[in-house]
Amino acid sequence: MTDLAVPVVEPRGAGSRVVEPPARFRDLLASEWLRLWSLRSTGWSLLLSALAVIAFNVGTAWDHYRYWWQFGPKGRAEFVANEMALGDAFTGNASTVLILCAAAMGAVAVVGEYGSGMIRTSFAAVPARSALMSAKVLVVAVVQTLFGALVAGASFWLSQAVLSVRDAGLPITHPGALRIVVASALLAPVCAVTGMALGALLRRSAVSIVGSVLLLLFVPMVVSERRHLTAVLAHTTPLKAWQRLAAPGTFEQPYPWTAGGAWLVYALWAVGAAVVTVLVVRRRDQ
Repeated sequence: MTDLAVPVVEPRGAGSRVVEPPARFRDLLASEWLRLWSLRSTGWSLLLSALAVIAFNVGTAWDHYRYWWQFGPKGRAEFVANEMALGDAFTGNASTVLILCAAAMGAVAVVGEYGSGMIRTSFAAVPARSALMSAKVLVVAVVQTLFGALVAGASFWLSQAVLSVRDAGLPITHPGALRIVVASALLAPVCAVTGMALGALLRRSAVSIVGSVLLLLFVPMVVSERRHLTAVLAHTTPLKAWQRLAAPGTFEQPYPWTAGGAWLVYALWAVGAAVVTVLVVRRRDQ
């Protein structure tokens, strides 16, 4: 008879281990997306922030609608000639609220894991820290971009609808209108990623949020634009960049700058903050 070769399966030794394949970047994106939306605070924070921002813009347009006839013929003519309806599309108060909310949510997205200790678990599961933080930055930036687009678009449509009753509203095709909407929408992800960078550096919720307020709001408000050196410093901040892009009509100041320069400030802050967020975890222990 011919002997049949029967394969022998050796039992797994006690010292053997299963080598898990490294996580793909799209898996990290899916994980961070689920992590962000698994928190109830995410939805509520976005909802309340959106209502506050839109309320400031629509409230300003409503005041102009309500007291329209009290402006007098000259005041009404100047309102239309100076394109002040674009100023109601996204107001300075609304930009302040947007900066605060976006920066705080960005900081909490990083600091929350440090506070709970989950960051150790995350780094143990994904030793590639840079990839993990890159996924976190990308998810937060996408969510904040969608959030910014929603509140900026809704604010423009509602405010101009209110003013159109007085024949003072402007369409999105009006020169400068689309730029205001886009600049206001992108202000959210720029500030959110900045908040993430501060959170990665400071690792304390309260300290990171206070740092965001000082950096994004206090500094540009106290730096004068009447002198060349301080004006250049002010122009490097996201708030001043937004003011340059959202200014209706002719932008006049002692040291004017271009819209292209303001867009560049947006880009440099977003990229710089993202790089800091990704690289700082490689230099420090969790």
